[in-house]
Amino acid sequence: MFWVTFNKLQLSPDPLRPYDGCLFGFVGDQVEVRGHVELRTTFSYGTSFRTINIRYLAFNVVSAYNILLSRPSLNMLDDVASKRHMKMKLSSLEGRVIVINSDQKATRKCYENSLKNNRGVCVVAAQAQGPDETTRAEVASERRPEPIGEVQEKDIKGKKLKLGSSLGQKMQDQIVEVIARHLNTFAWTASDMPDIDPDFLCHKLTMDEKVRPIIQRRRKFNEETRKF
Repeated sequence: MFWVTFNKLQLSPDPLRPYDGCLFGFVGDQVEVRGHVELRTTFSYGTSFRTINIRYLAFNVVSAYNILLSRPSLNMLDDVASKRHMKMKLSSLEGRVIVINSDQKATRKCYENSLKNNRGVCVVAAQAQGPDETTRAEVASERRPEPIGEVQEKDIKGKKLKLGSSLGQKMQDQIVEVIARHLNTFAWTASDMPDIDPDFLCHKLTMDEKVRPIIQRRRKFNEETRKF
C-alpha cells in the first residue's frame, strides 16, 4: 500500500509494526518502508462479498497506483483473473460468484501517469573494438540507487566502510567489530578473488564476430495506434 493511499484512507500510523526486510522499486532503488499492518479487506459485487485479512506493507514512493496485491493475498481468495477481459472472479462464502471489473479509463490513466514519473532509462550502445569488430554493450543509467539519509565513513584496517547515520553508536560499534573480526571474509576489490573462475563471473553474448551490427529502422505507426 502506497503511503498516499494510507493517508487517504485516514488510517492511524499507530498500528504499524516495524518491517526489517528490504524493498526495492521497479528501477532497482530501495524504497522506504514505514511498516506493515493487517487490515480486513472486503471484495464485493452487488449483495455478494468476501472479506479476508491482508497484511499490507506501507511504503513511501511516488506512483500512479494505490495498492498492489501480492500473490499470497490472491491465493487466499482463490480467484480467477483474466488480463484479456480485465476481470477477476472469486466465490463468496455463500457460493455466489463475485465479479470484479476493471475500469479501462482509470487503468489507462494510471498507465499514463506512471510514464510521466522520472524513472531511470537504460541505454545500450554497441561499439566496434579493434580490427575483429567485436561488440561491447555499455549500459548507462540516468538514475542510480542512493542510500537513504546521510552516511558515515569508517576506516577498518585500511578498508573504507559506510554506515547510515541513523544507526545508534552502539550498533555502529558492533557492526565495525564484526567486520573487523571477519575482514578476510569480504571481497573489497576484484583482486581479492583470485581463485574464482572468470567464467562464473563473466557474462558473454553469443554473437558471430563476422556479422556487422546494425540498428533496426524505426517503425512508424498510424495515429490510432499511437493513441492506444
